[in-house]
Amino acid sequence: MAFGIKRQELYAWKRAVEQGEIAFLTHYWLDDRFPDTNTVTKVGCSDLKKLINWGKQYGLRQEWIHARDEYPHFDLMGERQVEILKQENCLDQLTRLKNGKNNM
Repeated sequence: MAFGIKRQELYAWKRAVEQGEIAFLTHYWLDDRFPDTNTVTKVGCSDLKKLINWGKQYGLRQEWIHARDEYPHFDLMGERQVEILKQENCLDQLTRLKNGKNNM
């Protein structure tokens, strides 16, 4: 279950993905399979070749792409999520959620 984002943030992410940009969306997420994880970052891009190449630089494998809908993406969680977001200078969404400032 996803929560903690504004509708406009979701729409902006979808637009960026549709336009072939590498786009980041971090939100709260609860899943019994990952009891120690409460956030996930979706890194999406409609240009699969571009997304695959982006993932390679972080050791992300092509088969990890969720490509079952029109918004192909990697899911980043845990320490890898933080490491990659730091390198991409995209920690703002995660920091906002961790500090409880999601302004819903």
